[in-house]
Amino acid sequence: MFTGIITDIGTISATEMRGDLHVRIDCAYDTSSIDIGASIACSGACMTVVELGPAWFAVDISQESVSRTAPGRWEVGSRLNLERSLKVGDELGGHIVTGHVDGVGTIVSVAEEGDSHRFEIRAPAELAPYLAPKGSITVDGISLTVNSVTDQPDGSALFGLNIIPHTSAVTTLGGRVVHDSVNLEIDVLARYLGRMEQLRSLIKR
Repeated sequence: MFTGIITDIGTISATEMRGDLHVRIDCAYDTSSIDIGASIACSGACMTVVELGPAWFAVDISQESVSRTAPGRWEVGSRLNLERSLKVGDELGGHIVTGHVDGVGTIVSVAEEGDSHRFEIRAPAELAPYLAPKGSITVDGISLTVNSVTDQPDGSALFGLNIIPHTSAVTTLGGRVVHDSVNLEIDVLARYLGRMEQLRSLIKR
């Protein structure tokens, strides 16, 4: 479990195909405090640490994970939002995040709004029913509040976010531009409510 509060930005320094994709990520974490087998969210995707160095860790990424996350995310030079797994007693500053990417969104606009920036992101049709104004969404591992939702004729949805300067500075969002792809995870409560509604419809039939 995670909270969507980013604690470091890592950079992919090496990749290698070993059956699965083996990725080395440089970071500022004290890696002596990380155990082999620990979970670290990498731009919203929960990964298992398989190797450690003095300022890096490595993970193995299955083809399933590669196919379900944003294109080009696992290439050398890519910057990743990092969050270590939640411990009992930690402050829950964001919302409950599982580290399971539900879909890939596309940034359609970025505009200045005061000192902040307003992002509009297109979510695929299968995620649209789970978005609501003032609800939570995880974008590239970052816990954010949805400001607006506009349903589209093709079933997709545009949702708006307000990104304050601090969030831009301590995450990769500050470098994202129009047409970039981002990993999305819907709120876990919305996921369960959606499933309950599906079952209720089946029972009525």
